[in-house]
Amino acid sequence: MLKLSDFDYNLPKELIAQEPCEPRDAARLLVLDKKTGAIEHRHFYDVIDYLRSGDILVLNNTRVFPARLIGAKKDSGGKIEIFLLRKISGAVWQCLVGGKIKQDNQEIIFSVPGRSELIAKIIKNNNDGTWEVKFNKSGASFMNIVENIGLMPLPPYIKSAQGGSATIRKKVAADYQTVFADAKKTGSVAAPTAGLHFTPELLKRIKQKDVEILEVTLHVGLGTFSGVKTENISEHKMHVEFVEIKSKVVEKIKRAKNESRRVIAVGTTACRAIETLARAENYDEKHDFSAYTEIFIYPPQKLKLVDALITNFHLPKSTLLMLVSSLAGKESIDKAYKIAIKHKYRFFSYGDAMFIV
Repeated sequence: MLKLSDFDYNLPKELIAQEPCEPRDAARLLVLDKKTGAIEHRHFYDVIDYLRSGDILVLNNTRVFPARLIGAKKDSGGKIEIFLLRKISGAVWQCLVGGKIKQDNQEIIFSVPGRSELIAKIIKNNNDGTWEVKFNKSGASFMNIVENIGLMPLPPYIKSAQGGSATIRKKVAADYQTVFADAKKTGSVAAPTAGLHFTPELLKRIKQKDVEILEVTLHVGLGTFSGVKTENISEHKMHVEFVEIKSKVVEKIKRAKNESRRVIAVGTTACRAIETLARAENYDEKHDFSAYTEIFIYPPQKLKLVDALITNFHLPKSTLLMLVSSLAGKESIDKAYKIAIKHKYRFFSYGDAMFIV
């Protein structure tokens, strides 16, 4: 059994991308043949050269919302950050809390220009690094305020645009969102970053090549930020994330597999959504599919529905690195990462891409 330390590697800090490539599809692309281990160096707009008529390309259409709220303790005025993760019910959310909580029912005040204050009450320590927090508003009213005062939840290793002026925040909000994000599918606290490389023009060209583009939804949650802490990786437990796939998409994926056409996931989140479907007890039924998933894919597990994957370069010891190793084989991924570092590819959320074919 592989151990957590088997998925570690050394990355020079200067290779951690601080800004997205402009235009988006000008990022570099490392193409890895999972059968032969062969590697090619291209640009992302060349991805179309590796797509075939009849392929299914699956996107995660989730929309990121500005989940970081900066407030002050009602009693002392001390700064507190509330990071929204998942709505539990009504006005109660599972959150990360940045700052010291010294008492039960601690109240946090958030200033809302032109509106009454937003108030949060810390009601429960979940003892897993998260808290239950109850707000004085809920539903559309709450989300409107969040969209107004919240900051985009950039990963902590991106230092260039944390906070900043209104102009910077607006640019970050645009940069850290895929061009196919659906406003009706708002719910992620991190972007499905492989999708950031696509432009409307590239998607149009892909469709013209008779590649069918399908959409699934997986709202990216705490698992993106939670590292694996157990040396025996099989003991790691993923946090739940919501998955939704419409019945027509389910049927098209099934048909493609039956006809030996490739199912290509854009990003590990789309991949996890599809693989959750593959393992569902009612997979053979015709239906809309929705579930809370805790799926964790690591070697020597194999993927059931996904044949190829467009992805970014992932953090050491991460569940995402383990997933891509399941698809391509750990030796091939190790080799590809060493070559990517040698050729100075840009890593992580705003970095370059890999296409495992």
